[in-house]
Amino acid sequence: MNHPEVTEQALSILRSGENFHWSFITLFVLVIYVYYNEIEKKNWNVIAAGLTLYMIHWFVEIVNALIQHFSGHALWTAPAGSSFLILVGVGVEINMMFSIAALTFSKILPKDPKLKLLGINNRLLIGIGCAAFASFLEIFFVKTPAFAWVYPWWGTIPVFITVYIPFFVMAFWVHDWQRKNQIRFIGSFFVFNALMLILFAGVLKWI
Repeated sequence: MNHPEVTEQALSILRSGENFHWSFITLFVLVIYVYYNEIEKKNWNVIAAGLTLYMIHWFVEIVNALIQHFSGHALWTAPAGSSFLILVGVGVEINMMFSIAALTFSKILPKDPKLKLLGINNRLLIGIGCAAFASFLEIFFVKTPAFAWVYPWWGTIPVFITVYIPFFVMAFWVHDWQRKNQIRFIGSFFVFNALMLILFAGVLKWI
């Protein structure tokens, strides 16, 4: 491991109000505004993309926290910089960002879901492009005290393949589904994540 100490640093502030500051309230209200604006315009596909990535984000963060519980160290942690650390690898600021990430980037999707760019389906190509952009951003983040990759083999390529490609590609696919299928998928994912949080964080205290 590169930085095993970042696990203890993250756990020491996990769900502690010690570092709380009011920026969270501003971010929360801005997220509400963004979603309300899309609801007002009835941009349901854009909302579906945003919520899909958000649900996958929560699943991935729960899995990362479970890895920490069973192995002693998560794949990534957020040991500093957050006003409230929700799970070992995610604070409220990161969480708010992921709640609107796919909603924002879905704005650049062509109207035709079958259109090909460079011979590749545009949803897949743009999804991979967004995943690559997010992965490169993490290179900067891990150079700060606020974020850490714990293992030497966990870095840009594994993050790109196992985290960000599923985030964006799935969000952009769900963007084009029929409304009832969007609701079923997002609703089922929400229930699954909620049950895991209740069990692993609330009942068992594992995460």
